[in-house]
Amino acid sequence: MLITIPGVLTAEQVAACTAQLAKADWADGRDSAGYLSQAVKNNAQLADTDPVARRLGDTILQALEQSSSFFGAALPLKVLPPLFNRYAGEQAYGRHIDGAIRPVAGTHHRLRTDLSATLFLSAPESYDGGELVIEDTFGERAVKLASGDLVLYPGTSVHRVAPVTRGVRLAAFFWIQSMVRDVTQRSILYELDAAIQRLAKDVPSHAALVDLAGVYHNLLRAWADS
Repeated sequence: MLITIPGVLTAEQVAACTAQLAKADWADGRDSAGYLSQAVKNNAQLADTDPVARRLGDTILQALEQSSSFFGAALPLKVLPPLFNRYAGEQAYGRHIDGAIRPVAGTHHRLRTDLSATLFLSAPESYDGGELVIEDTFGERAVKLASGDLVLYPGTSVHRVAPVTRGVRLAAFFWIQSMVRDVTQRSILYELDAAIQRLAKDVPSHAALVDLAGVYHNLLRAWADS
């Protein structure tokens, strides 16, 4: 299931992020890649402990806490502090898959990567290429969103970033451990929640709303990790 969430960051927040990233201390992205990814990764990345990354990551985490769309789609148990990357001058990231377990920098904690997330920071018209290309059962899906918009997709997905042939592509990326590990169960809950919200908007007094909400919460209670 691939889900886009518009407007996670406001235009003002995006402008503040890009201004700080323009002056950041970028390093070779291959320094943080696994042994298979090093052969296909060509970008710049901020270190996990970089103060700019920490500060901007906190801004994103605070925005996510206010997003009911993010909560409904991800059902987050743990969210890895966001990281930041930069692509320019034909840089790209070839076909790869994210590791199943990620450490939380500076701690002894680890996180299971049920969901991967990319938050686009550069305006799409400011660069050519740079699509996030995700493989699913229906083939490849290319994603290039407006600045401030987020895409969520299963951590099990093989994906790549197409070469950036003009301009600069800035993005935040991170992983989520969901309360509901199974992607099919998570999809059912997401679709049920969306249907309940549509019904509540169209027929707010319908008696079935309480029953459907009960089904949703009982399924979540049965499937959720704590």
